[in-house]
Amino acid sequence: MSESGIAQLIPLILIFIIFYFFLIRPQQKKVKEHKVMVEGLKRGDKVITSGGIVGTVERIIENDRAEILIADNVKVEVIKSTGVQALISGTEPKK
Repeated sequence: MSESGIAQLIPLILIFIIFYFFLIRPQQKKVKEHKVMVEGLKRGDKVITSGGIVGTVERIIENDRAEILIADNVKVEVIKSTGVQALISGTEPKK
């Protein structure tokens, strides 16, 4: 009886291992990389917001928000952790 019980658990264990290596672990790695990228934002970085808007970081507000310049004299304030999706390039010299 104990052999058949173990034999029934083996497929479930294999499914969990497959899910871990193909779904859970890569997602955790992606979240960690995004967190490092967001914490490293600074003035002059070009970013893409989660809405698809490309802009330049003007200033960091209270470590959780960023003011982004999207056009001449048009600035938007976004939450860094959810509003900034990707970093396009490093800093550019400011005028």
